[in-house]
Amino acid sequence: MNRFAAEIDLDAISANVARLDQVSGDAAVMAVVKADGYGHGMLPSARAAIAGGANWLGVAFAEEALALRAAGIDVPLLAWLLSPTDDFESLVRADVDVSISAPWALDLLVAAAERAGRPGHVHLKADTGLGRAGATRADWPDLVTAAAKAAADGTVEVTGVWSHLAYADAPTHPTIAAQVAAFTEALDVADRAGVRPRVRHLANSAATLSLPDTHYDVVRPGIAVYGLSPGPEVGTATELGLRPAMTLRAEVALVKRVPAGQGVSYAHRYTTQRETTLALVPLGYADGVPRHATNVGPVSIAGRRYRISGTVCMDQFVVDVGDDTVEAGDAAVLFGPGDNGEPTADDWAVAVGTINYEIVSRIGARVPRSYTVGSA
Repeated sequence: MNRFAAEIDLDAISANVARLDQVSGDAAVMAVVKADGYGHGMLPSARAAIAGGANWLGVAFAEEALALRAAGIDVPLLAWLLSPTDDFESLVRADVDVSISAPWALDLLVAAAERAGRPGHVHLKADTGLGRAGATRADWPDLVTAAAKAAADGTVEVTGVWSHLAYADAPTHPTIAAQVAAFTEALDVADRAGVRPRVRHLANSAATLSLPDTHYDVVRPGIAVYGLSPGPEVGTATELGLRPAMTLRAEVALVKRVPAGQGVSYAHRYTTQRETTLALVPLGYADGVPRHATNVGPVSIAGRRYRISGTVCMDQFVVDVGDDTVEAGDAAVLFGPGDNGEPTADDWAVAVGTINYEIVSRIGARVPRSYTVGSA
């Protein structure tokens, strides 16, 4: 075993996508592989998702889209978080669909398409209530009118119209019906302007799993691709038929016996109550272990559960293992699928007051990824 590693089960990713394809009905699946595949590795995750039945891939940034194309990924691909300094021409030449929320972005895409000598593919985004990207209700008519003109000129093809839900992880929240109504209105406005997209999409992981009326033509699961639940109100991973794909482990670097009253790590936020054994684990906040996991982060060592003892440091943390027998080189598992009683990413999220998305996606580049098949 390496000193530490994030082990990624690619078969689990493929099986998760197959499950999402099953529940999405007639809608195609756009597997979201942004943020280095939520920390799992963008390219391996993309290939595993395609093997599981993903028809599309989704990313945030231009660089992510171009890296996928450079690696030979040729499925339809959407990039949705672009700025004025992005290379729109390279995206057009690489046959990447881009999300457009404002006239300046459409102008840049049109100019890039004219230079490239081929139409740019655009997904017009409507802000239906999330308040992030997307054209507002007031600005939407002008955006779709401009897109219709560009389409008539042959410089763009409107591939999609889309939006994003704010409360899909709370399936009965009243904002969902309001956003669906706003999306329907946006589609009607687009249709009257002559914009008739090939695909309409609204559903993220939570909506894919629990809100079939939001599936439209494409669903866009992200966290569920990696086997994690989008929220407790939607269900646990097991209840949803998903399998967590990442296991984060390290080998114990040092074990020592200390007396009662020994302060542990910076600021002595933990003090031993009796003579005990301390185990040192070489992972820290530089690797993505939250510093606020101090005294609360769950860890399994040699098959037994403990909590981090004292302040999480940049490269390491300490665990008080009492009188249990632990040796240097023993496996310390921070989280995994839970098959052998180890903590899960959900356990970590509860312990540090965040969401499982952050737990897996924050694992740093210093931690090598290793890939396995055959265990899903």
